[in-house]
Amino acid sequence: MSINGDVERYRNWVLAGSLLVPPAVCALLAPFRDGFDNANAALLLVVVLVAVASFGFRLPGVLAAVSSAVWFDFFLTTPYNTFTINSRDDVEQTILLLVIGGVVTELAIWGRRQQAKASRHRGYLDGVITVSQAVAAGGSTDDLIEQVRAELTAVLGIDGAKFVAGDKQTQAPRLNPDGSVTRGTHVLKVERDGLPTNAEIELTVQHAGETRGRFLLTAATRVTRPDLEQRLVAVALADQVGAALTTQQPVDPHV
Repeated sequence: MSINGDVERYRNWVLAGSLLVPPAVCALLAPFRDGFDNANAALLLVVVLVAVASFGFRLPGVLAAVSSAVWFDFFLTTPYNTFTINSRDDVEQTILLLVIGGVVTELAIWGRRQQAKASRHRGYLDGVITVSQAVAAGGSTDDLIEQVRAELTAVLGIDGAKFVAGDKQTQAPRLNPDGSVTRGTHVLKVERDGLPTNAEIELTVQHAGETRGRFLLTAATRVTRPDLEQRLVAVALADQVGAALTTQQPVDPHV
């Protein structure tokens, strides 16, 4: 069972709840509508909106806001059981439900994105720390290169990477120490256009200004757009290999 399939089913449940819960709440309140102020009912619907928005999906949040406003109008504003509103206060409360629903949804989505970004950053840091520990432990350079290959593939979202020893330079696109990607003298806009898919991308492995080799990065089957931070992490990983190669060379120069 795929993760995407699980997420889609989860999203569908939230979507159904966004449509069904607001009218259910309004219908439950309808028998008591003469005994409380509509502002209290609106506040209860705001709680529903916050609950739906907390799942972090935009469409269910928007639908919950619309559904709350519509059924608040139908069940709880005079004349009852119609989609007509005679009271100015009720009109304002209905509009506020729409506005609050939209704002809360966007805030929840922003929060989810920030949380995901922080989680990714932690993963990048963990990868660099793990590689640094491997370098400090003085293990097999070939094992280190294999580990860095896997980290580069994950961090950049590419198809793969291979290491080539030596200082030979080519005209291939290059991932530079400052995180930029160039083809000759032309700087590529990775965030907009993605990494090149028609050529391998060179990531130089160096230490103390001396080139020790290069990773050839492949992104042939899909467009990937790693941000500057991800590209700088890739450079840091390559530098770890450069530091390790200062003391020893890999058994196989074409790992």
